[in-house]
Parts: sequence; C-alpha cells; structure tokens
Amino acid sequence: MKKILVVHPGTGSSSERLRFLEREVEILRQGCGGDISKAREILAAHDGRVDAIGLEGMPWRLRLAHATRVHPQGRDLAESVRKTPIVDGSGVRAGLERWAIKLAERAQPGIFSQKRVLMVPGLQHVGMSEALGSRAQAVRYADPAVFFGLPQVLGIGTRRTAASAAPATLNGLVEQAHTAPWPAPATRVNGGALAKSCEWADILAGNGAMILRHGPKSLAGKTIVADSLSREEVSEFERRGASIVVTLLPPLDAEEEFARHSAVTLEALLAALRRDTERPPDEDAYLDLMADLSWKPAIRYLDPEDAAIHRFAFVIHPLSIKFIHNDPMYRWTRFLPDGLVERIAARMPPTYISTITGGVSPTTGQRIEGTLYALGATPRIMMSRGERATYRQLIAAARMAERHGSRIMGLGAFTSVVGDAGITVDRETGIAITSGNSLTVAATLEAAKQAVRRMGIEDLTRGRVMIIGATGSIGAVCSRLLAQAIRDVVLVSIEPERLIELKSLIQQETPGARVAIATHSYDLLPECDLVVTTTSAFGKRVLDISRCKPGAVICDVARPPDVSEDEAALRPDVLIVESGEVLIPGDIDFGYDIGLPPKVAYACLAETALLAMEGRFESFTLGRQLEMDKVKTIYRLFKKHGFELAELRSHGEVVTEEMFAEKRAEARRLASDPELLEKTRAEVAARLAEIPPAAKGVHVAGKPAGSSLEWLGTLLNAIGRRGEPQSP
Repeated sequence: MKKILVVHPGTGSSSERLRFLEREVEILRQGCGGDISKAREILAAHDGRVDAIGLEGMPWRLRLAHATRVHPQGRDLAESVRKTPIVDGSGVRAGLERWAIKLAERAQPGIFSQKRVLMVPGLQHVGMSEALGSRAQAVRYADPAVFFGLPQVLGIGTRRTAASAAPATLNGLVEQAHTAPWPAPATRVNGGALAKSCEWADILAGNGAMILRHGPKSLAGKTIVADSLSREEVSEFERRGASIVVTLLPPLDAEEEFARHSAVTLEALLAALRRDTERPPDEDAYLDLMADLSWKPAIRYLDPEDAAIHRFAFVIHPLSIKFIHNDPMYRWTRFLPDGLVERIAARMPPTYISTITGGVSPTTGQRIEGTLYALGATPRIMMSRGERATYRQLIAAARMAERHGSRIMGLGAFTSVVGDAGITVDRETGIAITSGNSLTVAATLEAAKQAVRRMGIEDLTRGRVMIIGATGSIGAVCSRLLAQAIRDVVLVSIEPERLIELKSLIQQETPGARVAIATHSYDLLPECDLVVTTTSAFGKRVLDISRCKPGAVICDVARPPDVSEDEAALRPDVLIVESGEVLIPGDIDFGYDIGLPPKVAYACLAETALLAMEGRFESFTLGRQLEMDKVKTIYRLFKKHGFELAELRSHGEVVTEEMFAEKRAEARRLASDPELLEKTRAEVAARLAEIPPAAKGVHVAGKPAGSSLEWLGTLLNAIGRRGEPQSP
C-alpha cells in the first residue's frame, strides 16, 4: 500500500484509506499550527518513511498570472526533505484546472462564456484564471484584499492595470515571508472595492474558504468555481444563495460528488504512484497516470429549478421612428426632428429590455426563459449604413446574452435581413444564432391557408398565388412550398436572373407546376387569389391594390409591412393579413410591449423560443438560402410542443368573423358585376395616386435628414441606457 503525508498550516491530524487508480493508498494529514519549526519536525519524522509528501498551503513557488517568485520559507522546507519526493501541487494544478474548465463547458455549454470573473485569489490558480479568461468577458484578481487587507482588486490583463501588478503582488508576499511563514490571508475585508467587485462578478473562482471569508453574505446568482470544496463549504454557499457550484479536481473517493481533496494531495498520490521512480516528480512524470483519470468536474445547480430552465435571447429594434416616440423613456424625443432622433438612436449600444417568463411545453414540461435586447436603428438606417455597424451591435448583444445564460439568440425584423442574414454574427460569437425565418415561412403559409378558407375559397389548388419578393430567403422557400401545394404560382422579383433560376428549381422539384415570372406584379395581379409579399423595399409601392382580384388575400410577411393601412382601406373586399403570429405555450409574459397583443409573439421570436424548448441550441436558420427540410422540421416541433397560430390580424387589428363576412359579401358583389369592378378599380387607382408611394412606412427612399450632433447622442445614451438583468 502506498502512503503519503500532507503537511498543512492548520492543526490536528487524520488518516484515511481509499482506492485510487486501482491501488489502495493511505493519506496522512498533519497540521503544524502555523509553526515552521513544527513543520520541519514533521517532515524529518516522515522523510524516507512515506512514498510522497505534500506541502499544502506552504508552496515554494508563488504564481500569479504570468509572474513567478520563489517563496523562501517554502523552499527551505522542501529542501529539508532528502529522501522522499515532495510536492506543492504546482505540478498538476494548472493542467488539471485548464482541462476541467474545458470539460465543464462541454457538459454545460456557455456556463463560463462572456462572464465576469473575480479570482479569490488568483495566486496558485494560473490554469483556472487562464482558462476562464479565454472564455470570460473580463477577469479581476482579489489578491491585494485577500493577502494584504487592501480594499482594491487587480485587473491583470486589462487596460486598467499596469503589467507590473502581478510581480508587485508577489514581491509583497515574499516580503511578508519574514513575518509569516507562507502566504496568509488577511482579516475579512468589509465593503470597499472588493464588495463592489463581488457585485460586479458573475463568477467567484479560486479557493472556497477564501471566497466565503472575503465574499459578501449574499452570493445570490453567483457561480462558484474551486478546485475542491468540503461538504460544509457547499452548504454555506447554498445558504448564501449561490446559483451554481463547480469543483474542478477529480474526487479521490468515488462516492463523493465534489472533490474534497486538494491539488497537493492529488499530486502527492501521483508522485507516489508514478511508474518511473527515477524520474523527478513533475507534470511529465504524471501524464500517463493523469490520462487514466476518468472524471468530469462536479457541477451542481443549487436551485434545481434554475437548472431546468432553457434560456434564449431575442433582438428587436424600432420598426419606425414612431416606436421610439411611443416608448415611455423616449417620449420627449417627439419634440426633436425625426431624422436627428433616428440617426442618434442608431448609434446607441444594445440595451436590455425585459425578461420573457412563463413558457413551458405541455408535452415535455420543459420550461424556457428569454431575454429581450434592443438596438436603436430603424430599418431605414440599417439598410442605408454599412452592414458592419449592425454586425457590431448584434455581436455585442450576443455577448450580453451569453453572459446572462442564453444559449441561442434570435434576430428580429431587419436584423435578420442586413448583410449575410446572421452568418457573420454566428461566426464571431459563441452563442447559437437563428434568424427565425424557418418558422416565419411555416406560420405564414398556415396563416394564408386559414385566411383564404375563411374568405370562402375552399380549394386553392384551383386558384393562383403570387409571391412578391420571390427570390429573397423567405420568398424563395414560400414559392417552392406553395408550388407543391397549389401548382400555379407567379414569382415577382426585381432580380430577373434569380427568377429564372428559381423557376427552373421549382419545375425540377414539382413537375407539372405552372410557374410564371415577372419583374412587377401589375399585369398578373388580377388573376391571383393569394398574394404573399416579402420584400425589403423602401419608399416605393410594392403592389397596386386597385388591381387585386375581388376577395383576394394578401399575406404581408414584411416587417414593417409592405402595404400600408391607407392603401388597404381602399379595397374593403381584399383581406390583408400579417404573417402568422404565434402563441407560445404557457403563461407567457414578455415584460415589454413588442407591438403585439399580450402573449402573442412574432414567428421569428417563437422559433427561437421553440428551439430552446426542444433543447436544440444550434444555429438553425442562417443565411439567405432557407432549407425546406428545416421549415418542415420546425413545423413538426411547433406541433409537438403545443405552439399555436394566433388570431389573424390586419394592421394590428384582429380580423373578426363579422369582418370576414363583410369582405366576402363585398367580393361577391364586385365579382358578379364586371362593370362595377372596373369602375371600382378606376376610382381606387385615382385615390391611390394621391397616396405617396411607400413601403416599410417610408415615403422617400434614402437616409433620414438631420445632424448627428455627437453631444446629443452621448446625452441620449446616458439618459436612455437601461439596466442589465441579474445573472440567472
């Protein structure tokens, strides 16, 4: 049986036997009571009588960030041992910490991503701080407070602190060795910068006892990361309200959930069991044995309900300047020029808006929670400025979402239109991204089917459908699916070469389909029973409503809409419905007015929530080439989890059965009297000419007018910036 001794600066002694790496081992622990002479006596008594010795809390190498110093007292103790291999944990700690952080993130993706980390302390936890730092938003070190009682922290690796911060701290610890035999913690620091840093941090990492000693009484929402923890420490973290506890080292006892033995104990065991006893005990000598360690870090959510929630994020933005004016925080902007407000709002950073609660699958019971973020740019600004500006804001929003626990983020309205439709944002962030367009297509087609039936068209397979914006990402998939269902389609787009390509594809997929293509809708519009508009056009008329067939249904997918309310009012027989909005199952509360009735979500938002509910944290819908299989897959998930189509709406108003009846009656009246129909069309065309051509609520294409006035942008930012949510 192999036997090791661990000497520590505490008091008391203990012995335990356990099985480690298929070998029986005995671990002796003896405290020296902080007396270096007593430590020498213990070492002398066991030198040559045990297989390895570990110095716990008495290192001879001090490491902080990239700096290293020799601790004289620890070095002298180590050199006093002549026969037995002696270690201080530095041979395994850094490597195991790095590997364990990687394993923990594999088990719980995003658990460390974009978080704020406070090392308590960073001393001797180089692997932990480096591994967390490569994933975190920022890392700070509490070492001055922990060891010197100074109310300050180090932002090592940040612009705020000089590169000499770590060496200076280690120099202080070496100087302290004249009065204390090893790095000793200071008395508890109350208030000051450390308390603020604990509040700032999402993760408190390092030594569990020191975190409890120096941390605040409330650790609500915090993640605790340590090499090892005692049962008592885990209980105390739970009592203080910590959210997650993670231990990184492998537990030596298979019955234990958390590692309770230190890195020094583990290294001493590896030194005792190393196969080549002629080699010095170092990391290279341990590699084979470490490879045999089969473990994963222990991760416990102290609130089980929190662990059960799948989190997502969604980005919205004002569809027009009116949305900014109507926001309670920005109502005062109505007294400023619209163009000025529009330009300044576009410069504002992503802002936390609200938390979406109450979503739950009736099928699986899976609960979801979402976070809404907002950009300030209107569609007109997004389409007129460089796409990189929107990318930067979306990437910043994604990092905020990661920090607060979201594993997938959806792109709302024009954020999914700009540039490459999410591909760049997905590539430059660590969170899954989806445009939501797959469910938008599925919900649109479902809404269109319901609308045409309620307008009295029982068999649309005998009718004709037009898709305006057919070569866009949503339009192309809609065209292909509608051709399979109706087989007589008109494709309209300003891109003739892509129209030809799309027609060829449809005819290959659906032999016998009748496909007409055109660059404008005017001539073929009177023949179409259903029109789907999905364009990104600004400042021009997408279709001439005077030309519509009596009783036609226009499904306006675009946000903002392609057809204005004023235009719709000219033809009371034509039904204009918005793309299918969705009811998310559960007692859903968006915490914010997203421009829809309570509990009703846009399909793109609903897709993000649905993927979170299914646990599919993947970049599902990206780019401009939507996959039909994904549209069908998302529709199956839609049905599986009890999502439903909301009531059909037209320009924000629910379409009642009375409204359907009135439109059907007017359609029959016009269809039965050709002369009346032509007269009506002429009258509507004349009135339509008086309405300025528009789309997306924009009458004149181009950039909004007004000066940028940088000082006012700064003022708006300072006044309007909302707080971020608490870490889940």
